Amino acid sequence: MNDTRMEKIDRTVTGNYFEDFKLGQEIVHATPRTVTVGDVSLYTALYGSRFAVQSSDAFAQSIGYPRSPIDDLLVFHFVIGKTVPDISRNAIANLGYAEFRFLKPVYPGDTIASVSEVIGVKENSNKKSGTVYVRSTGRNQNGEPVLSYARWVMVNKRNLDAPAPDPVVPELAQSVDPESLGKALPPLKLTVYDYGLAGSQRRWEDYAVGDKIDHVDGQTIEEAEHQLATRLFQNTARVHFNQHVEGQGRFGRRLVYGGHIISIARSLSFNGLANAFHVLGLNGARHVAPSFAGDTIYAWSEVLDKAHLPGRSDMGALRLRTFAVKDRACADFPGLKPDGSPEDGVVLDMDYWVALPR
Repeated sequence: MNDTRMEKIDRTVTGNYFEDFKLGQEIVHATPRTVTVGDVSLYTALYGSRFAVQSSDAFAQSIGYPRSPIDDLLVFHFVIGKTVPDISRNAIANLGYAEFRFLKPVYPGDTIASVSEVIGVKENSNKKSGTVYVRSTGRNQNGEPVLSYARWVMVNKRNLDAPAPDPVVPELAQSVDPESLGKALPPLKLTVYDYGLAGSQRRWEDYAVGDKIDHVDGQTIEEAEHQLATRLFQNTARVHFNQHVEGQGRFGRRLVYGGHIISIARSLSFNGLANAFHVLGLNGARHVAPSFAGDTIYAWSEVLDKAHLPGRSDMGALRLRTFAVKDRACADFPGLKPDGSPEDGVVLDMDYWVALPR
């Protein structure tokens, strides 16, 4: 009798585990994404961002944009969301970012695609996981880079007996040179910039190094909200969605995507930084503690530095350090303890450059 049993063919994708990553490997990520005004509306509904340039075509056109650009962090979420199925589907945690530069405005109708290069690998001492370092680039439909950054992720191993690769930890810059950031903005007509409509009279000159700004307001994270946001970005990391699995895991519940906290903090920063409408780049960001549905996020910022943008008399750059804090208001500016560890409630420590009118 003929054996009619069919060989099982696995047609599903489980994502890469730590031992699947090779130094120098290039990964082209699937599913390019065309950005629409519907995406912008949903992003606004989730975070309540109020920066005038991203909110009003009329305002943006009056100062020199062809139309209102997409919020910088929405671009970030789309670019990183493309990378998740290949880079962090099996991640334990997203650990940080560096050398993060916004390179070109993105507008509704543009299509974003992502590619990553593995620039470092290091197995953890427990032999059950390791850290993977990648450099990812988002490009528009014309192949023009719109965003470039490095990030590092802790990823599970599939086979605990898989041999450890030679450890390579890349040297990443402590900060982005502001001289490389000004080209992401078109020339602006500041004579018609309406500070009343923008929500503040404060310009670049009105901030000083050492200023601390309590952004006052708070946002409570809803369970459906953080999952909706993560699906909007087509981020497939199961730690954010699968309660059946995560209920038996380290935290016993779904973990909020770290980028969700970044967007909340950025939205809250409008109160005190209303004219800082463009994020030029991130020097670094650390998710120092997990966040969950039910947490209320507050934020505060400190001005670390100021810089001129070469060839631009219309804009200046502020270097900010923003802390996001859960279930704790920020009037006392909670940050780091003397030993460098985070104070109670701190969930995000983010160092970045923003542009303000001069």
